[in-house]
Amino acid sequence: MSVRPHQPTPLALAIMLAFAAPASALAQQSATLPAVTVSASALALGSDDMSTPVTVLEGEELVRAREATLGETLAGQPGITSSHFGAGASRPIIRGMDGPRVKILSDGAEVQDASTISPDHAVAAEPMLSEQIEVLRGPSALAYGGGAVGGVVNVIDKKIPTRVPAKGFEGSAEVRVNSAAREKAGAFEVTGGSGNIAFHAEGVKRDAKEYKVGSGWEGGSKVGGSYNKTDTGSVGVSWVGQRGFLGLAFTSQHAEYGLPGHNHEFESCHPHGTHLHCGGHDGHDHGGEDEHDHEHGSVPYVKLKSERWDVRGELRDPVPGFAKLRLRASFTDYKHDEIEGTEIATTFKNKGHDARLEMEHHPVFGWRGVVGLQTSKRDFSALGEEAYVAPTVTKKHAAFLVEEYKLDQWRFEAGLRHEWQDIMVDSATLQDRSAKGTSVSLGAVWKFAPQYSLGSTISRTHRLPSAEELYAHGVHMATATYELGNQNLGKETSNNIDLTLRKYAGATTFSASAYRNKVDNYIFGSTLDSHEGFQLIQYAQRDATFTGVEGQVRQQLNPMFGASVFGDYVRAKLADGGGNLPRIPAQRFGVKFDANWQAWSGVAEFYRVGKQDKVAAFETATPGYNMLNLSANYDTRIGMTPAQFYIKANNLTNELAYSHTSFIKNAAPLTGRNLTVGMRVTF
Repeated sequence: MSVRPHQPTPLALAIMLAFAAPASALAQQSATLPAVTVSASALALGSDDMSTPVTVLEGEELVRAREATLGETLAGQPGITSSHFGAGASRPIIRGMDGPRVKILSDGAEVQDASTISPDHAVAAEPMLSEQIEVLRGPSALAYGGGAVGGVVNVIDKKIPTRVPAKGFEGSAEVRVNSAAREKAGAFEVTGGSGNIAFHAEGVKRDAKEYKVGSGWEGGSKVGGSYNKTDTGSVGVSWVGQRGFLGLAFTSQHAEYGLPGHNHEFESCHPHGTHLHCGGHDGHDHGGEDEHDHEHGSVPYVKLKSERWDVRGELRDPVPGFAKLRLRASFTDYKHDEIEGTEIATTFKNKGHDARLEMEHHPVFGWRGVVGLQTSKRDFSALGEEAYVAPTVTKKHAAFLVEEYKLDQWRFEAGLRHEWQDIMVDSATLQDRSAKGTSVSLGAVWKFAPQYSLGSTISRTHRLPSAEELYAHGVHMATATYELGNQNLGKETSNNIDLTLRKYAGATTFSASAYRNKVDNYIFGSTLDSHEGFQLIQYAQRDATFTGVEGQVRQQLNPMFGASVFGDYVRAKLADGGGNLPRIPAQRFGVKFDANWQAWSGVAEFYRVGKQDKVAAFETATPGYNMLNLSANYDTRIGMTPAQFYIKANNLTNELAYSHTSFIKNAAPLTGRNLTVGMRVTF
């Protein structure tokens, strides 16, 4: 009698795929994947044709990576970390650069919010509604602004349809819960239409409580005030023809989230020259008194409201000599209140618009390119106790040109951008500022062998100082600082060289990059004095250098298993022995195993974040930590509807971890052990 071998259950296989590492060397195989088109590249290039590294998250990888904020969603990618300000606010940091040096786009149009002003301000973009997220590093971002020297994050969504569904309608829905914050979240999106008209609707609702941290934190098991409630909804309509489309969408977002670490212990602190004075002038220290009658023990919170209109359009062969016309425009009315107890302490308002028109021309003497114009306006004001920046109106205008030329196995690229900026300030003692800057980049990609390419880019870009850097003056309790602007700031000049080696097909694939960015007159917040952690910061300019490496290598071990190693490192310091720049991420190195079997897939990831002791004046070192993450997906059908079930366990060992890039790293450690379970259906 024959005995059938035991067949493992699907659950046992899922666990095995998530945990198992291959035990033997197996025959290699081809793993060629189609290159993803990068929408944010001016020439709509494939990811393999870019001269600098690009990260594209889509499909199952994006579903696994998505968190409540954009910064945390991207924080696991090589070369990217996040500003981490509790649960409600987190902005991407690319190669050690953040704030206005990282531009965030909604399908090519700038996201207008207040997140560049302070790390406690949320990014008005919803990861759960994203179809694809692209990250362009370094000089690849020139077409979107000379000031985006760190890079560009482009969030692709479906709010404006670009086609009419073949069957009349299509969409998706997703629900998920997690354990660390007891988060409950749900999202949907649906597109329908007929003839030349298409409609779209989408929405997200999230309710997350205070999140748990790793074991051993002296502050307890949870971060006080670290809750996050979000409601986002969009409706859009498009006219779709054979040569293109034109559409309009309205998006409304409401959010409420706490501000951990925010307190008024140092409200009386103020500068005396280059020193802090935190006592009363009568000789008694009033630093611990609450001069504004706030409720002691309560955690301040943000109530955010953003209303945004988007216009998007594309037209193929608009006029002779041109292949495509592309339009992106937006108008945003943004407001958030910072509330303490039952009273509004400070209100931030930002009304802004952004418009961008591009024309792609047919090849001329072998050169194919895009010429474009861009204009934006930001009307910003802060009213209340922490109105540390005077009301300003910032206008920017730009013209740009990006060209490419192909010769055998070479692709050459050149970019040029000129910007004009005017800042008008509502103050009798401050002066309006006007400035202009020119940025240029040259790049080449050499496919020197089958499946291999070598890319390099050199650039010289100008970043013009922001209104906050020029005019800040006052207490900013969220970051425990007293900020002083500097009206004498000039433009900073970034001289960047980037080298990337890729193998983009076969059993072994990799991308490894090295870069050096020498910034003349780099603008940064220089700490002049500190009192029990409260810092006096003045914006200053000095030459600085950013040097780093980042990369990932993946080996397909057999039809089921793959293994990867990844890591990144950036060193940022001021010239002439001026010391280190603050809040620079520590080095990171990790390994990853992935597996696929029929409808199952799984990933096991372990990485080490090193100690960061290369710190600026008055900055404290941050210990390193280990992180173990596991995930598994199962694709099936519910009736005739495709469905995906997923589970992920982050920080499985419940490690107590601190983010060195965070202003409130000690008040809000990273999330502890967290189990997320979700289901997504498409129809």
